[in-house]
Amino acid sequence: MALQVIPQIANLRARLAQEDSIAFVPTMGNLHAGHIHLVELARQRAECVVASIFVNPLQFGANEDLANYPRTLAEDCEKLQAAGADIVFTPSVEEMYPTEQTMRITPPPIANELCGAARPGHFDGVATVVMKLFSIVQPQIAVFGKKDFQQLFIIRELVRQFNLPIEIVAGETQREHSGLALSSRNGYLNDGQKLEAQRLYRTLKLIVDNVQKGNRDYAAIEAQSSQYLTQLGWIVDYVSIRSAATLMPASPDDRDLVALAAARQGSTRLIDNIEFSV
Repeated sequence: MALQVIPQIANLRARLAQEDSIAFVPTMGNLHAGHIHLVELARQRAECVVASIFVNPLQFGANEDLANYPRTLAEDCEKLQAAGADIVFTPSVEEMYPTEQTMRITPPPIANELCGAARPGHFDGVATVVMKLFSIVQPQIAVFGKKDFQQLFIIRELVRQFNLPIEIVAGETQREHSGLALSSRNGYLNDGQKLEAQRLYRTLKLIVDNVQKGNRDYAAIEAQSSQYLTQLGWIVDYVSIRSAATLMPASPDDRDLVALAAARQGSTRLIDNIEFSV
């Protein structure tokens, strides 16, 4: 069955009125194998799979790459068709925000740490657009990737605190053979930067190995890892060991942990994480 491309909210709602089993995969387009993995997970969980492609201006800061964000709708639709999606929702900014969006979702304070510290207001924009998309699509299941671990945590809180009848399914991070996490922003890297970008994942693996061997001086591990990357020319936003359950800084009593990092190669900001237990 051909993929249906629907840009209007009213038309999408009319089309979905006949469906009672909907899985939803929100994206900003420029799709790669990581996104397609999420669509395939959705395909396993519901009769009707809806993806959205919307570059959300609310989550971009003043000096971020909104205007230059890659828009590849034709190629994206081919990939969604091949992955088994039924519908792609492709609203314009005017369709999603017909008037100024003065009503916003304010996430909990954790949104101001980690990625939120370097991107103030980012998660307000994410939470607001996700709430709007959930309201429009009204899925029973929504699928998000673990690569954006903080985003996944905040969306789970959104669903829990607003009692939304939506199951959040988390897709594992998809990687290149080198270990580099797939990301739309990898396309900004030149050959040398892409080779160096593998080091972010390797650094996280070293952190995991260090902790699992018994080192609980998390602050020292974080500082050493950050210094290591900085000496190699990275611009480091953070390296952090957190509780996987709360995203608060890990204590020696925590057993389920996540090591997270965000750093820049040139002007390209890369993020990654590894969940692990001790």
